[in-house]
Amino acid sequence: MWSGFAVVFEPQNLLWCLLGVTLGMLVGVLPGLGPAATIAILLPITYDLEPAPAIILLAGIFYGAQYGGTITSVLLRLPGEASTVVTVLDGHEMARQGRAGPALGIAAIGSFIGGTASIVLLSAVAPFVADFALKFGPAEYTVLALIGIFLVASLGNGTLVKGVAAAAAGLLLATVGSDPMVGEPRFVFGSDQLADGIDFVIVAMGLFGVGEILYNLEHRQSASADVPAFGRAWPSRLDWLRSRLAILRGSVVGFLLGVLPGGGATMSSLVAYAVEKRFAADPSRFGRGAIEGVAGPETANNAAATSSFIPLLVLGLPANATMAVLYGALMLQGVPPGPALIDQHPDVFWGVINSMYVGNLFLLLFSVPLIGLFVRLLKVRQSILAPLTVLITMIGVYSLRNNVFDMVLVAVLGLLGYGMKKLGFEPGPFVLAFVLGELLESAFRRSMRLFDGSLLGFVTRPISATLLALFVIAVVAVPLLRVRRHGHLDRHEVGRGGRDDAS
Repeated sequence: MWSGFAVVFEPQNLLWCLLGVTLGMLVGVLPGLGPAATIAILLPITYDLEPAPAIILLAGIFYGAQYGGTITSVLLRLPGEASTVVTVLDGHEMARQGRAGPALGIAAIGSFIGGTASIVLLSAVAPFVADFALKFGPAEYTVLALIGIFLVASLGNGTLVKGVAAAAAGLLLATVGSDPMVGEPRFVFGSDQLADGIDFVIVAMGLFGVGEILYNLEHRQSASADVPAFGRAWPSRLDWLRSRLAILRGSVVGFLLGVLPGGGATMSSLVAYAVEKRFAADPSRFGRGAIEGVAGPETANNAAATSSFIPLLVLGLPANATMAVLYGALMLQGVPPGPALIDQHPDVFWGVINSMYVGNLFLLLFSVPLIGLFVRLLKVRQSILAPLTVLITMIGVYSLRNNVFDMVLVAVLGLLGYGMKKLGFEPGPFVLAFVLGELLESAFRRSMRLFDGSLLGFVTRPISATLLALFVIAVVAVPLLRVRRHGHLDRHEVGRGGRDDAS
Protein backbone atom coordinates (compact mmCIF):
# COMPACT_ATOMS: atom_id res chain seq x y z
CA MET A 1 0.00 0.00 0.00
CA TRP A 2 2.83 2.41 0.84
CA SER A 3 4.48 1.64 -2.50
CA GLY A 4 1.23 2.81 -4.10
CA PHE A 5 1.74 6.27 -2.61
CA ALA A 6 5.24 6.28 -4.11
CA VAL A 7 3.60 5.70 -7.51
CA VAL A 8 1.02 8.45 -6.97
CA PHE A 9 3.51 11.11 -5.88
CA GLU A 10 5.67 10.75 -8.97
CA PRO A 11 5.29 14.20 -10.59
CA GLN A 12 3.90 12.91 -13.89
CA ASN A 13 1.31 10.76 -12.11
CA LEU A 14 0.18 13.71 -9.98
CA LEU A 15 -0.26 15.63 -13.23
CA TRP A 16 -2.33 12.83 -14.79
CA CYS A 17 -4.48 12.67 -11.65
CA LEU A 18 -5.09 16.44 -11.74
CA LEU A 19 -5.87 16.30 -15.46
CA GLY A 20 -8.28 13.41 -14.91
CA VAL A 21 -10.38 15.04 -12.17
CA THR A 22 -10.41 18.38 -14.05
CA LEU A 23 -11.63 16.65 -17.22
CA GLY A 24 -14.12 14.75 -15.07
CA MET A 25 -15.56 17.97 -13.65
CA LEU A 26 -15.75 19.39 -17.18
CA VAL A 27 -17.56 16.27 -18.42
CA GLY A 28 -19.94 16.42 -15.46
CA VAL A 29 -20.77 20.05 -16.25
CA LEU A 30 -21.56 19.39 -19.93
CA PRO A 31 -24.92 17.59 -20.00
CA GLY A 32 -25.15 14.38 -21.98
CA LEU A 33 -21.56 13.34 -22.72
CA GLY A 34 -20.91 11.39 -19.51
CA PRO A 35 -17.75 9.74 -18.12
CA ALA A 36 -18.23 6.47 -20.04
CA ALA A 37 -18.29 8.26 -23.41
CA THR A 38 -15.33 10.47 -22.48
CA ILE A 39 -13.21 7.55 -21.28
CA ALA A 40 -14.08 5.64 -24.46
CA ILE A 41 -13.02 8.60 -26.63
CA LEU A 42 -9.73 8.99 -24.72
CA LEU A 43 -8.76 5.29 -24.83
CA PRO A 44 -6.38 5.76 -27.82
CA ILE A 45 -4.45 8.41 -25.86
CA THR A 46 -3.66 5.88 -23.11
CA TYR A 47 -1.92 3.50 -25.54
CA ASP A 48 1.38 5.35 -25.12
CA LEU A 49 1.12 5.58 -21.32
CA GLU A 50 2.24 3.11 -18.68
CA PRO A 51 -0.65 1.17 -17.07
CA ALA A 52 -0.65 3.05 -13.74
CA PRO A 53 -0.85 6.64 -15.09
CA ALA A 54 -3.33 5.56 -17.79
CA ILE A 55 -5.82 4.13 -15.28
CA ILE A 56 -5.17 6.99 -12.80
CA LEU A 57 -6.22 9.44 -15.56
CA LEU A 58 -9.35 7.50 -16.55
CA ALA A 59 -10.41 6.84 -12.95
CA GLY A 60 -10.08 10.57 -12.18
CA ILE A 61 -12.49 11.34 -15.02
CA PHE A 62 -15.05 8.95 -13.51
CA TYR A 63 -15.18 10.23 -9.94
CA GLY A 64 -14.50 13.84 -10.97
CA ALA A 65 -17.63 13.81 -13.13
CA GLN A 66 -19.79 13.10 -10.08
CA TYR A 67 -19.05 16.56 -8.65
CA GLY A 68 -19.04 18.40 -11.98
CA GLY A 69 -22.70 17.55 -12.52
CA THR A 70 -23.53 19.13 -9.17
CA ILE A 71 -22.51 22.59 -10.35
CA THR A 72 -25.09 22.83 -13.12
CA SER A 73 -27.70 20.98 -11.07
CA VAL A 74 -27.48 23.63 -8.34
CA LEU A 75 -26.93 26.76 -10.42
CA LEU A 76 -28.92 26.04 -13.59
CA ARG A 77 -31.32 23.19 -12.70
CA LEU A 78 -29.55 21.27 -15.46
CA PRO A 79 -28.09 17.93 -14.28
CA GLY A 80 -24.77 17.31 -16.00
CA GLU A 81 -24.73 13.72 -14.74
CA ALA A 82 -27.47 11.17 -14.10
CA SER A 83 -26.18 10.76 -10.55
CA THR A 84 -26.89 14.45 -9.79
CA VAL A 85 -30.52 14.50 -10.97
CA VAL A 86 -31.85 14.26 -7.41
CA THR A 87 -29.55 17.14 -6.32
CA VAL A 88 -31.67 19.49 -8.44
CA LEU A 89 -34.62 19.16 -6.05
CA ASP A 90 -33.04 20.95 -3.09
CA GLY A 91 -29.79 22.30 -4.57
CA HIS A 92 -31.42 24.58 -7.11
CA GLU A 93 -34.02 25.66 -4.58
CA MET A 94 -31.18 26.73 -2.27
CA ALA A 95 -29.65 28.68 -5.18
CA ARG A 96 -32.94 30.50 -5.76
CA GLN A 97 -32.89 31.46 -2.09
CA GLY A 98 -29.39 32.94 -2.49
CA ARG A 99 -27.68 29.95 -0.83
CA ALA A 100 -25.94 28.39 -3.84
CA GLY A 101 -22.57 28.77 -2.08
CA PRO A 102 -23.44 26.58 0.92
CA ALA A 103 -25.08 24.03 -1.42
CA LEU A 104 -21.95 23.73 -3.57
CA GLY A 105 -19.70 23.84 -0.50
CA ILE A 106 -21.49 21.05 1.37
CA ALA A 107 -21.55 19.01 -1.88
CA ALA A 108 -17.77 19.38 -2.17
CA ILE A 109 -17.18 18.51 1.49
CA GLY A 110 -19.60 15.58 1.38
CA SER A 111 -18.03 14.31 -1.84
CA PHE A 112 -14.57 14.47 -0.26
CA ILE A 113 -15.65 12.71 2.95
CA GLY A 114 -17.72 10.06 1.14
CA GLY A 115 -15.03 9.37 -1.42
CA THR A 116 -12.26 9.21 1.18
CA ALA A 117 -14.24 6.94 3.51
CA SER A 118 -15.00 4.65 0.59
CA ILE A 119 -11.30 4.50 -0.37
CA VAL A 120 -10.35 3.52 3.20
CA LEU A 121 -12.95 0.74 3.17
CA LEU A 122 -11.87 -0.33 -0.31
CA SER A 123 -8.23 -0.57 0.82
CA ALA A 124 -9.27 -2.68 3.81
CA VAL A 125 -11.72 -4.98 2.05
CA ALA A 126 -10.11 -5.55 -1.34
CA PRO A 127 -7.21 -7.85 -0.28
CA PHE A 128 -9.59 -10.16 1.65
CA VAL A 129 -12.02 -10.32 -1.28
CA ALA A 130 -9.10 -11.09 -3.61
CA ASP A 131 -7.92 -13.94 -1.37
CA PHE A 132 -11.43 -15.40 -1.39
CA ALA A 133 -11.80 -14.92 -5.14
CA LEU A 134 -8.63 -16.94 -5.79
CA LYS A 135 -10.79 -19.99 -4.97
CA PHE A 136 -13.00 -19.24 -7.97
CA GLY A 137 -12.86 -21.59 -10.94
CA PRO A 138 -14.57 -21.55 -14.35
CA ALA A 139 -17.96 -22.46 -12.84
CA GLU A 140 -17.87 -19.58 -10.35
CA TYR A 141 -16.85 -17.06 -13.01
CA THR A 142 -19.62 -18.28 -15.30
CA VAL A 143 -22.31 -17.60 -12.69
CA LEU A 144 -20.64 -14.37 -11.53
CA ALA A 145 -20.62 -13.02 -15.10
CA LEU A 146 -24.30 -13.97 -15.50
CA ILE A 147 -25.19 -12.15 -12.26
CA GLY A 148 -23.33 -9.01 -13.33
CA ILE A 149 -24.90 -8.90 -16.79
CA PHE A 150 -28.42 -9.55 -15.51
CA LEU A 151 -28.29 -6.99 -12.70
CA VAL A 152 -26.87 -4.24 -14.92
CA ALA A 153 -29.45 -5.08 -17.60
CA SER A 154 -32.36 -5.17 -15.17
CA LEU A 155 -31.53 -2.25 -12.88
CA GLY A 156 -31.00 0.33 -15.63
CA ASN A 157 -33.35 3.10 -16.70
CA GLY A 158 -35.11 1.12 -19.44
CA THR A 159 -37.53 -1.76 -19.15
CA LEU A 160 -36.37 -5.21 -18.06
CA VAL A 161 -37.07 -6.74 -21.48
CA LYS A 162 -35.13 -4.03 -23.31
CA GLY A 163 -32.20 -4.27 -20.89
CA VAL A 164 -31.95 -8.05 -21.29
CA ALA A 165 -32.34 -7.73 -25.08
CA ALA A 166 -29.49 -5.19 -25.22
CA ALA A 167 -27.30 -7.52 -23.15
CA ALA A 168 -28.13 -10.46 -25.45
CA ALA A 169 -27.14 -8.37 -28.48
CA GLY A 170 -23.83 -7.51 -26.79
CA LEU A 171 -23.15 -11.20 -26.12
CA LEU A 172 -23.93 -11.99 -29.76
CA LEU A 173 -21.51 -9.33 -31.03
CA ALA A 174 -18.80 -10.73 -28.74
CA THR A 175 -18.90 -14.02 -30.69
CA VAL A 176 -17.67 -12.36 -33.89
CA GLY A 177 -14.11 -13.45 -34.72
CA SER A 178 -12.16 -16.55 -33.77
CA ASP A 179 -13.55 -19.25 -31.48
CA PRO A 180 -11.59 -18.89 -28.19
CA MET A 181 -11.33 -22.66 -27.70
CA VAL A 182 -10.56 -24.01 -31.18
CA GLY A 183 -9.56 -20.89 -33.15
CA GLU A 184 -12.10 -21.35 -35.96
CA PRO A 185 -13.48 -18.10 -37.49
CA ARG A 186 -17.20 -17.48 -37.00
CA PHE A 187 -19.67 -14.76 -38.04
CA VAL A 188 -16.96 -13.00 -40.09
CA PHE A 189 -18.95 -13.23 -43.37
CA GLY A 190 -15.78 -13.79 -45.38
CA SER A 191 -14.14 -10.57 -44.14
CA ASP A 192 -10.49 -10.70 -43.10
CA GLN A 193 -11.08 -7.46 -41.15
CA LEU A 194 -13.36 -9.30 -38.71
CA ALA A 195 -11.17 -12.39 -38.30
CA ASP A 196 -9.72 -11.12 -35.02
CA GLY A 197 -13.09 -9.95 -33.74
CA ILE A 198 -14.30 -6.41 -33.07
CA ASP A 199 -12.00 -4.38 -30.86
CA PHE A 200 -13.54 -3.16 -27.60
CA VAL A 201 -12.30 0.40 -28.26
CA ILE A 202 -14.33 0.50 -31.49
CA VAL A 203 -17.49 -0.68 -29.72
CA ALA A 204 -17.05 1.77 -26.83
CA MET A 205 -16.24 4.76 -29.04
CA GLY A 206 -19.11 3.97 -31.40
CA LEU A 207 -21.90 3.33 -28.89
CA PHE A 208 -20.84 5.76 -26.17
CA GLY A 209 -18.95 8.34 -28.23
CA VAL A 210 -20.70 8.84 -31.58
CA GLY A 211 -24.05 7.39 -30.44
CA GLU A 212 -24.34 9.66 -27.40
CA ILE A 213 -23.29 12.71 -29.41
CA LEU A 214 -25.95 12.11 -32.08
CA TYR A 215 -28.64 11.55 -29.45
CA ASN A 216 -27.66 14.63 -27.46
CA LEU A 217 -27.70 16.80 -30.56
CA GLU A 218 -31.32 15.88 -31.07
CA HIS A 219 -32.22 16.41 -27.41
CA ARG A 220 -29.92 19.30 -26.63
CA GLN A 221 -30.86 21.60 -23.79
CA SER A 222 -29.90 25.22 -23.45
CA ALA A 223 -28.62 26.50 -20.15
CA SER A 224 -30.32 29.39 -18.46
CA ALA A 225 -28.67 32.71 -19.15
CA ASP A 226 -29.09 33.82 -15.55
CA VAL A 227 -26.65 32.11 -13.20
CA PRO A 228 -27.37 32.72 -9.51
CA ALA A 229 -24.57 34.25 -7.48
CA PHE A 230 -23.04 31.58 -5.27
CA GLY A 231 -21.16 33.84 -2.84
CA ARG A 232 -19.34 32.27 0.09
CA ALA A 233 -19.07 28.54 -0.47
CA TRP A 234 -18.23 27.49 3.07
CA PRO A 235 -21.37 26.21 4.89
CA SER A 236 -22.42 27.76 8.17
CA ARG A 237 -22.26 25.92 11.50
CA LEU A 238 -26.01 25.21 11.30
CA ASP A 239 -25.63 23.82 7.76
CA TRP A 240 -22.85 21.53 8.97
CA LEU A 241 -24.87 20.32 11.97
CA ARG A 242 -27.82 19.48 9.73
CA SER A 243 -25.60 17.72 7.19
CA ARG A 244 -23.17 15.70 9.29
CA LEU A 245 -25.41 12.65 9.76
CA ALA A 246 -26.57 12.85 6.14
CA ILE A 247 -22.92 12.68 5.05
CA LEU A 248 -22.32 9.69 7.33
CA ARG A 249 -25.38 7.82 6.04
CA GLY A 250 -24.58 8.76 2.44
CA SER A 251 -21.07 7.30 2.81
CA VAL A 252 -22.47 3.95 4.00
CA VAL A 253 -25.25 3.81 1.37
CA GLY A 254 -22.88 4.78 -1.43
CA PHE A 255 -20.20 2.26 -0.49
CA LEU A 256 -22.64 -0.64 -0.22
CA LEU A 257 -24.60 0.09 -3.41
CA GLY A 258 -21.47 0.92 -5.41
CA VAL A 259 -20.14 -2.61 -4.89
CA LEU A 260 -23.29 -4.22 -6.32
CA PRO A 261 -23.52 -4.81 -10.09
CA GLY A 262 -26.18 -2.47 -11.46
CA GLY A 263 -25.95 -0.21 -8.41
CA GLY A 264 -23.55 2.64 -8.99
CA ALA A 265 -23.63 6.37 -8.35
CA THR A 266 -27.12 7.10 -9.76
CA MET A 267 -28.96 4.52 -7.68
CA SER A 268 -26.89 5.44 -4.59
CA SER A 269 -27.87 9.11 -4.82
CA LEU A 270 -31.57 8.25 -5.19
CA VAL A 271 -31.49 5.82 -2.26
CA ALA A 272 -29.55 8.30 -0.09
CA TYR A 273 -32.16 11.00 -0.77
CA ALA A 274 -34.96 8.61 0.20
CA VAL A 275 -33.05 7.65 3.38
CA GLU A 276 -32.61 11.28 4.40
CA LYS A 277 -36.28 12.01 3.83
CA ARG A 278 -37.17 8.98 5.97
CA PHE A 279 -34.89 10.06 8.84
CA ALA A 280 -35.86 13.75 8.70
CA ALA A 281 -37.87 15.21 11.57
CA ASP A 282 -39.72 17.37 9.03
CA PRO A 283 -39.82 15.65 5.60
CA SER A 284 -41.82 18.55 4.15
CA ARG A 285 -38.57 20.60 4.05
CA PHE A 286 -37.26 18.40 1.24
CA GLY A 287 -37.75 19.91 -2.18
CA ARG A 288 -37.75 23.38 -0.60
CA GLY A 289 -34.03 23.86 -0.02
CA ALA A 290 -33.09 21.27 2.64
CA ILE A 291 -29.30 21.06 2.74
CA GLU A 292 -29.50 17.39 3.79
CA GLY A 293 -31.09 16.74 0.37
CA VAL A 294 -27.81 17.89 -1.18
CA ALA A 295 -25.35 16.45 1.33
CA GLY A 296 -26.68 12.87 1.41
CA PRO A 297 -26.93 12.18 -2.36
CA GLU A 298 -23.68 13.99 -3.21
CA THR A 299 -21.80 12.00 -0.57
CA ALA A 300 -23.39 8.76 -1.74
CA ASN A 301 -22.62 9.15 -5.44
CA ASN A 302 -18.91 9.80 -4.79
CA ALA A 303 -18.69 6.92 -2.31
CA ALA A 304 -20.33 4.64 -4.88
CA ALA A 305 -18.02 5.82 -7.66
CA THR A 306 -15.08 4.68 -5.54
CA SER A 307 -16.48 1.40 -4.20
CA SER A 308 -17.48 0.26 -7.71
CA PHE A 309 -13.76 -0.33 -8.28
CA ILE A 310 -13.91 -3.33 -5.90
CA PRO A 311 -15.70 -5.75 -8.25
CA LEU A 312 -13.73 -4.38 -11.22
CA LEU A 313 -10.21 -4.66 -9.80
CA VAL A 314 -10.68 -7.60 -7.44
CA LEU A 315 -13.13 -9.86 -9.29
CA GLY A 316 -12.69 -8.65 -12.86
CA LEU A 317 -16.43 -7.91 -12.96
CA PRO A 318 -17.51 -4.40 -14.09
CA ALA A 319 -20.38 -3.10 -11.96
CA ASN A 320 -21.65 -0.52 -14.48
CA ALA A 321 -21.09 0.84 -17.98
CA THR A 322 -18.19 3.12 -17.03
CA MET A 323 -16.46 0.26 -15.23
CA ALA A 324 -16.92 -1.84 -18.37
CA VAL A 325 -14.96 0.79 -20.33
CA LEU A 326 -12.26 0.84 -17.63
CA TYR A 327 -12.18 -2.98 -17.80
CA GLY A 328 -11.39 -2.64 -21.50
CA ALA A 329 -8.70 -0.03 -20.74
CA LEU A 330 -6.99 -2.40 -18.30
CA MET A 331 -7.09 -5.23 -20.85
CA LEU A 332 -5.59 -2.95 -23.50
CA GLN A 333 -2.74 -2.18 -21.09
CA GLY A 334 -2.06 -5.90 -20.63
CA VAL A 335 -3.24 -5.77 -17.01
CA PRO A 336 -6.21 -8.14 -16.71
CA PRO A 337 -8.31 -7.24 -13.64
CA GLY A 338 -9.09 -9.98 -11.16
CA PRO A 339 -7.91 -11.62 -7.93
CA ALA A 340 -4.29 -11.86 -9.12
CA LEU A 341 -4.04 -8.12 -9.87
CA ILE A 342 -2.88 -7.20 -6.34
CA ASP A 343 0.04 -9.63 -6.47
CA GLN A 344 0.98 -9.40 -10.14
CA HIS A 345 0.55 -5.63 -10.64
CA PRO A 346 0.65 -4.01 -7.17
CA ASP A 347 1.86 -0.70 -8.64
CA VAL A 348 -1.31 -0.45 -10.75
CA PHE A 349 -3.69 -1.65 -8.03
CA TRP A 350 -2.40 0.45 -5.15
CA GLY A 351 -1.37 3.33 -7.40
CA VAL A 352 -4.92 3.72 -8.73
CA ILE A 353 -6.56 3.33 -5.31
CA ASN A 354 -4.20 5.76 -3.55
CA SER A 355 -4.52 8.27 -6.41
CA MET A 356 -8.15 8.66 -5.35
CA TYR A 357 -7.05 10.22 -2.03
CA VAL A 358 -5.14 12.86 -3.96
CA GLY A 359 -7.86 13.20 -6.61
CA ASN A 360 -10.55 13.85 -4.01
CA LEU A 361 -8.33 16.47 -2.41
CA PHE A 362 -7.89 18.15 -5.82
CA LEU A 363 -11.69 18.15 -6.23
CA LEU A 364 -12.15 19.77 -2.83
CA LEU A 365 -9.55 22.48 -3.52
CA PHE A 366 -10.34 23.33 -7.14
CA SER A 367 -14.05 22.63 -7.63
CA VAL A 368 -15.45 25.91 -6.29
CA PRO A 369 -12.79 28.26 -7.82
CA LEU A 370 -13.44 26.75 -11.27
CA ILE A 371 -17.23 27.15 -11.16
CA GLY A 372 -17.20 30.37 -13.18
CA LEU A 373 -15.13 28.77 -15.95
CA PHE A 374 -17.36 25.70 -16.15
CA VAL A 375 -20.53 27.77 -16.34
CA ARG A 376 -19.05 29.81 -19.21
CA LEU A 377 -18.32 26.60 -21.11
CA LEU A 378 -22.06 25.89 -21.10
CA LYS A 379 -22.48 28.90 -23.39
CA VAL A 380 -20.64 27.05 -26.20
CA ARG A 381 -23.23 25.62 -28.59
CA GLN A 382 -23.44 21.85 -28.96
CA SER A 383 -23.50 22.34 -32.72
CA ILE A 384 -19.84 23.40 -32.33
CA LEU A 385 -18.77 20.92 -29.65
CA ALA A 386 -20.34 17.83 -31.24
CA PRO A 387 -18.50 17.92 -34.61
CA LEU A 388 -15.19 18.56 -32.84
CA THR A 389 -15.79 15.58 -30.55
CA VAL A 390 -16.68 13.30 -33.48
CA LEU A 391 -13.55 14.46 -35.34
CA ILE A 392 -11.36 13.66 -32.31
CA THR A 393 -13.07 10.27 -32.00
CA MET A 394 -12.42 9.34 -35.63
CA ILE A 395 -8.79 10.48 -35.47
CA GLY A 396 -8.34 8.36 -32.34
CA VAL A 397 -9.89 5.30 -34.00
CA TYR A 398 -7.75 5.63 -37.12
CA SER A 399 -4.58 6.04 -35.03
CA LEU A 400 -5.08 2.58 -33.47
CA ARG A 401 -4.36 0.51 -36.60
CA ASN A 402 -4.34 3.08 -39.42
CA ASN A 403 -7.40 1.28 -40.75
CA VAL A 404 -10.34 3.00 -42.47
CA PHE A 405 -12.52 -0.09 -41.80
CA ASP A 406 -12.35 0.70 -38.07
CA MET A 407 -13.75 4.18 -38.75
CA VAL A 408 -16.63 2.64 -40.72
CA LEU A 409 -17.36 0.26 -37.82
CA VAL A 410 -17.41 3.17 -35.35
CA ALA A 411 -19.85 5.06 -37.57
CA VAL A 412 -22.12 1.99 -37.89
CA LEU A 413 -22.01 1.31 -34.14
CA GLY A 414 -22.63 5.02 -33.50
CA LEU A 415 -25.83 4.82 -35.56
CA LEU A 416 -26.73 1.64 -33.67
CA GLY A 417 -26.18 3.42 -30.35
CA TYR A 418 -28.30 6.36 -31.49
CA GLY A 419 -31.09 4.02 -32.57
CA MET A 420 -30.93 2.14 -29.26
CA LYS A 421 -31.29 5.38 -27.29
CA LYS A 422 -34.18 6.50 -29.50
CA LEU A 423 -36.01 3.22 -28.91
CA GLY A 424 -35.36 3.17 -25.15
CA PHE A 425 -32.52 0.61 -25.13
CA GLU A 426 -29.64 1.53 -22.80
CA PRO A 427 -26.16 0.97 -24.34
CA GLY A 428 -24.67 0.13 -20.91
CA PRO A 429 -25.91 -3.51 -20.76
CA PHE A 430 -24.84 -3.99 -24.40
CA VAL A 431 -21.25 -2.87 -23.74
CA LEU A 432 -21.00 -4.73 -20.43
CA ALA A 433 -22.21 -7.97 -22.03
CA PHE A 434 -19.77 -7.46 -24.91
CA VAL A 435 -16.89 -7.03 -22.44
CA LEU A 436 -17.87 -10.08 -20.39
CA GLY A 437 -18.87 -12.19 -23.40
CA GLU A 438 -15.47 -13.78 -23.89
CA LEU A 439 -15.09 -14.47 -20.15
CA LEU A 440 -18.60 -15.97 -19.95
CA GLU A 441 -18.16 -18.19 -23.01
CA SER A 442 -14.69 -19.50 -22.17
CA ALA A 443 -15.58 -20.07 -18.49
CA PHE A 444 -18.81 -21.89 -19.40
CA ARG A 445 -17.18 -24.13 -22.00
CA ARG A 446 -14.30 -25.01 -19.67
CA SER A 447 -16.86 -25.80 -16.97
CA MET A 448 -18.68 -28.12 -19.35
CA ARG A 449 -15.41 -29.96 -20.01
CA LEU A 450 -14.75 -30.28 -16.29
CA PHE A 451 -18.30 -31.55 -15.63
CA ASP A 452 -18.35 -33.88 -18.68
CA GLY A 453 -21.16 -31.86 -20.24
CA SER A 454 -23.46 -31.97 -17.19
CA LEU A 455 -25.05 -28.74 -15.97
CA LEU A 456 -25.49 -30.35 -12.54
CA GLY A 457 -21.82 -29.68 -11.90
CA PHE A 458 -22.67 -26.04 -11.15
CA VAL A 459 -24.66 -27.08 -8.05
CA THR A 460 -22.08 -29.58 -6.75
CA ARG A 461 -19.47 -26.89 -5.97
CA PRO A 462 -20.35 -24.85 -2.84
CA ILE A 463 -19.35 -21.41 -4.13
CA SER A 464 -20.91 -21.79 -7.59
CA ALA A 465 -24.08 -23.27 -6.03
CA THR A 466 -24.36 -20.29 -3.68
CA LEU A 467 -23.82 -17.83 -6.51
CA LEU A 468 -26.35 -19.70 -8.65
CA ALA A 469 -28.90 -19.44 -5.85
CA LEU A 470 -28.28 -15.68 -5.68
CA PHE A 471 -28.73 -15.47 -9.43
CA VAL A 472 -32.08 -17.28 -9.26
CA ILE A 473 -33.20 -14.98 -6.42
CA ALA A 474 -32.22 -11.93 -8.49
CA VAL A 475 -34.11 -13.22 -11.54
CA VAL A 476 -37.25 -13.65 -9.41
CA ALA A 477 -36.92 -10.61 -7.13
CA VAL A 478 -35.81 -7.87 -9.55
CA PRO A 479 -38.96 -7.90 -11.74
CA LEU A 480 -41.15 -7.80 -8.62
CA LEU A 481 -39.22 -4.84 -7.23
CA ARG A 482 -39.48 -3.01 -10.56
CA VAL A 483 -43.26 -3.53 -10.68
CA ARG A 484 -43.58 -2.25 -7.12
CA ARG A 485 -41.34 0.77 -7.84
CA HIS A 486 -43.24 1.69 -11.01
CA GLY A 487 -46.56 1.36 -9.17
CA HIS A 488 -45.29 3.69 -6.48
CA LEU A 489 -44.12 6.20 -9.09
CA ASP A 490 -47.48 6.08 -10.88
CA ARG A 491 -49.34 6.78 -7.63
CA HIS A 492 -46.93 9.63 -6.91
CA GLU A 493 -47.56 11.16 -10.33
CA VAL A 494 -51.35 10.86 -9.91
CA GLY A 495 -51.17 12.47 -6.49
CA ARG A 496 -48.98 15.28 -7.73
CA GLY A 497 -51.28 15.88 -10.68
CA GLY A 498 -54.25 16.12 -8.33
CA ARG A 499 -52.51 18.68 -6.18
CA ASP A 500 -51.55 20.70 -9.26
CA ASP A 501 -55.17 20.68 -10.46
CA ALA A 502 -56.36 21.78 -7.05
CA SER A 503 -53.88 24.64 -6.98
